[in-house]
Amino acid sequence: MEPNVVSSSTPNITVLRGSPAIARRRSYALHAQWRLEFDVSDAPYYHRLLAAADANPGLSLSRLYYWSEPLLLPGTSEEVMLCAVPLIDAQGNVFGVCGLEISAMLFKLSHLPGSSTYQRLFFLLAPLREEGIPLQESLVAGGYAARVAAEKGGVLVISPTRQQFYLYRQGESHSYLGMHTVLPLYPADAVFAEEQWMVAAMVPQEDIMGPITRLNLLLFSSLVVLAIGGILLSLLLGRKLFLKPIAESLAIIKSSDYSTAPKTKIPEFDNLIDYLALHNRELSEKAREENISFQALDQFLEKTKELSPAEYSVFSLYCQGYTAQEIAQKLYRSINTIKTHSKRIYMKLDLKTREELLLYVQLLKETGREIP
Repeated sequence: MEPNVVSSSTPNITVLRGSPAIARRRSYALHAQWRLEFDVSDAPYYHRLLAAADANPGLSLSRLYYWSEPLLLPGTSEEVMLCAVPLIDAQGNVFGVCGLEISAMLFKLSHLPGSSTYQRLFFLLAPLREEGIPLQESLVAGGYAARVAAEKGGVLVISPTRQQFYLYRQGESHSYLGMHTVLPLYPADAVFAEEQWMVAAMVPQEDIMGPITRLNLLLFSSLVVLAIGGILLSLLLGRKLFLKPIAESLAIIKSSDYSTAPKTKIPEFDNLIDYLALHNRELSEKAREENISFQALDQFLEKTKELSPAEYSVFSLYCQGYTAQEIAQKLYRSINTIKTHSKRIYMKLDLKTREELLLYVQLLKETGREIP
């Protein structure tokens, strides 16, 4: 039986060996590698079956049939699994065998896994031995070439796990997780009933353990995030309850207008604010003493046009009273980048300090001018 491109449930039947007259009577096509006779010089499905029939005369054919391991028939390129029964004449003489074969391709196409979660899931039909599962004597259907990956002559050793899966291992190189069940191909009183077969569904172990590992990593990451969130929340509450007065005082210090600043009721901060207000007044008086003219203010405004977009964004925030650290946080830039922009701003505007810049801004406001 071979695959049918139209429907895998109705395989094509072709004659591989035997009389062409029988094929014509049955309307069966001859196989492309058809031969009249089999080469049975090394055929276990032939010699074992004849010996069993001779040893059990009169036994029903339903107890004498034999399923062979997958093999390559001499003179062909197709791997097949044979089901053979002896040919016995009316006098009980055994003179040959007959039967059918299932190609490996037919098995593969008829039992393709439909799982979208495990792309390398595969099904296995194989003899079950005491030492394990001989992969090279099995039929495989699925998206994983288990027989190609297996070592020559390798056997899958079956080990139970604490879960519902079994572990199938071949040395240290190949491991699979899956499930299997014994497939009764023979009646209990058949000649070959001691030969056990099994069907299994397997997937490489890493395909299952990988998602589990990723899930554990996700859970661990979630716990870390929760822990960090708890720490941040405690810091936030602590800042609100204990550091709020200090933060408000620092905000006043960071502002440019100290003359209208309210009292913080913290002597140290009030003294610092008074000092800064006095310092600003001294700078203003010094500027007026140096006779900063309208022309100087106009030149200042012209120089601001030479700033690059990045520099101007920093300059604009300076004008609003932000410090370098606050500008770095607001623009999502490193403090070193802000310092570099600040140096270029001072150089282009011919300034030396942030206080001088704020002085120009204050004078522009007093004269009714706005920075573009």
